[in-house]
Amino acid sequence: MPEVPPEAPTGDELLKVLSALGNPHRMRIIAALMESRNYVSALAREIGMGRPLLHMHLQRLEAAGLVVGTLELAQDGKAMKYFEVAPFFYELTPHIIARAAATITETADRTDRTPKEEAK
Repeated sequence: MPEVPPEAPTGDELLKVLSALGNPHRMRIIAALMESRNYVSALAREIGMGRPLLHMHLQRLEAAGLVVGTLELAQDGKAMKYFEVAPFFYELTPHIIARAAATITETADRTDRTPKEEAK
């Protein structure tokens, strides 16, 4: 059976993914999770980042659909959230970007601005 190509992302989806990947810490998190799934505390130690900052980056990656988090109970009854890389594939060509740009909503346009840009 031939493989079906992935559906082209909307402008909003593409902006969310590119924004999530546009940070070196988040790219390192994806690389570390490619080795194996991990829970927040162990992943923080592995990449040398504080848990609160790591959690913020993981939320951004999860919102973009690049990682998946699942709560699991440890043997001692403690809840632990494990993260792993979600399967994804994005192809960037001028044609795909032009198609995606035509679908960008005003909401997406505002979410990519810094607080200083919003104040203008």
